[in-house]
Amino acid sequence: MSNSIVIASDKSWIEGEALRQLDHAASLPGMEKAVGLPDLHPGKGIPVGAAFLSRDIIYPHLVGNDIGCGMGLWITEQKAHKFKIDKAVKKLDGFEMPWGGNSAEELSNADLPPDLWPYALGTIGSGNHFAEFQSVDKVVNQDVFEEMALNKSQLYLLVHSGSRGLGESILRRHVDKYAGKGLEAGTEDFESYIARHNQAVDWGVLNRRIIARRFLEALGIDGERQLDVCHNSVLPFEGGWLHRKGAAPADQGPVVIPGSRGSLSYLVRPKAENQFALLSLAHGAGRKWKRSDAKSRLSHKYKVTDLTKTDLGGRVICEDKALIYEEAPQAYKDISQVIEDLIQFDLIEVVATLKPVITYKTRRR
Repeated sequence: MSNSIVIASDKSWIEGEALRQLDHAASLPGMEKAVGLPDLHPGKGIPVGAAFLSRDIIYPHLVGNDIGCGMGLWITEQKAHKFKIDKAVKKLDGFEMPWGGNSAEELSNADLPPDLWPYALGTIGSGNHFAEFQSVDKVVNQDVFEEMALNKSQLYLLVHSGSRGLGESILRRHVDKYAGKGLEAGTEDFESYIARHNQAVDWGVLNRRIIARRFLEALGIDGERQLDVCHNSVLPFEGGWLHRKGAAPADQGPVVIPGSRGSLSYLVRPKAENQFALLSLAHGAGRKWKRSDAKSRLSHKYKVTDLTKTDLGGRVICEDKALIYEEAPQAYKDISQVIEDLIQFDLIEVVATLKPVITYKTRRR
């Protein structure tokens, strides 16, 4: 009997390969439960949009290579209605280059080794990572919105990034020795992995903070962080170990669940204890198409320039011609259905919706 469940309605399309990967992960030794969320989709051998609870053993490959990846949200001093999009687009450049600040000092201040992957600090990375300026589309729960000290008139910045090559190096070190096998609690390699994992999580938090600083400084505005949550990690949980792979925490306050660059993002507040979902939520819309399929499906319909503007009036900065197709809104599932499923299962309440204004992917050609 399988110990995996999928939290999704009949209206949500979940690929068979994602379900197969979820069941496989659920069958690993020591695994007690595997939960697929509404954004569940296939990954490289393991599903994305899932949480896993094990006993006395952890599986680093279930966390993946981007340990500490997550979302940070900043409220800026900029009034959204006065924001000059064209001028901002011209100023937002050069973020692929190493940050020019004092990485060693920032790392030390975060209680991290000053030489820990310093040259990647402050960079977004590739794939589905981004920095996005947003405006408030609609306030759904005014009381919670005010409790968070948010303001409907302000411009916001959402940063999605992780531990860059640091997380990759940690996973590679494990896979080279153990492949897909787990690490038993209390062993030397277990303790070593957890220590490096925790450093990568902290590195990811710092990275998002510096990315935000770079973007705000480029536009000459200030901002204040409102939240930061990690969706790739493994943590102690009820005497066992909770792995999240593309799953936002439901026990750390409000979170942002983004759509694609052409759809709304949702600021939500997790509801009461949801043990059946392993205190986890969807972390986004979830991919609908493989990256390798996106360009062939879209290139005959859309030019690259067509994809630099969205139906919501936003602008997209992405000069990588392959990536702009791979990350097109059409390649993702319907975020509104993901949110509706979470509501139906009584996991969240929506606080506000956020509309993309400028989505920055890369200037690299």
